[in-house]
Amino acid sequence: MLPPHNLDLSHLPQSIFLIGPMGSGKTSIGRILANLINYEFYDTDRVIEERTGADIPWIFDVEGESGFRQREIKIVDELTQLPNIVLATGGGAVLQLENRKKLHQRGFVVYLRVAIEEQLKRMERDRSRPLLQVPDRFAVLTQLAAGRDPLYQETAHMMYEAEDLPVRQSASALLELLITQVTP
Repeated sequence: MLPPHNLDLSHLPQSIFLIGPMGSGKTSIGRILANLINYEFYDTDRVIEERTGADIPWIFDVEGESGFRQREIKIVDELTQLPNIVLATGGGAVLQLENRKKLHQRGFVVYLRVAIEEQLKRMERDRSRPLLQVPDRFAVLTQLAAGRDPLYQETAHMMYEAEDLPVRQSASALLELLITQVTP
C-alpha cells in the first residue's frame, strides 16, 4: 500500500504509539498506518496473548487485573524500545505511571479519542473484553473515561478524533496529520 498523495515520510517519528479507550480503533487504524509507512505493527494485548498462550479474559480470570497489568508493564517496556513501529496499547495501559513515562519518552503518542456512544456501537457484539462483561456497558465506559481521559491527555503528544471516517480513511488522515504537525 502506498502512502496517500505521495506524502513525504522523512520526518515521521521513529515510533508511533496509539493510546485511547477500547473501541477507539487503535488496532485497526494502527495496522493500516504501519502498512502505509512500512513500519512493524504491534498490539500489546496480542503480544501478551501470544506469549502466555491464553486470551486476555482468561488472564483476567486467573490472575486478576493486577496480574494482567504486570504483564502489560513488561510488554510496554520491551516494545517501546523497538524502532520503526506502530504500537497499539490496551485501553488501560496508561493506568501505570511507568507505562505513561515510557510511552511519552520513547515515541510519539497519539490519543485516539472517541465518544462513548461510538465505543458502544463498535463493540456491540464484542464479548472478549473483561471489563465489559456487565449489563450496563455505558455506565462502565463512562466511569473508565472519567478516570482514564486525563491520563491519556497527559501521555499524548497529539489527540486525534477517531470516529467520523472509515478505518482506512482514518489511518490516512492520521498519517497526514503526523506529517504536517510533527516537526523534525
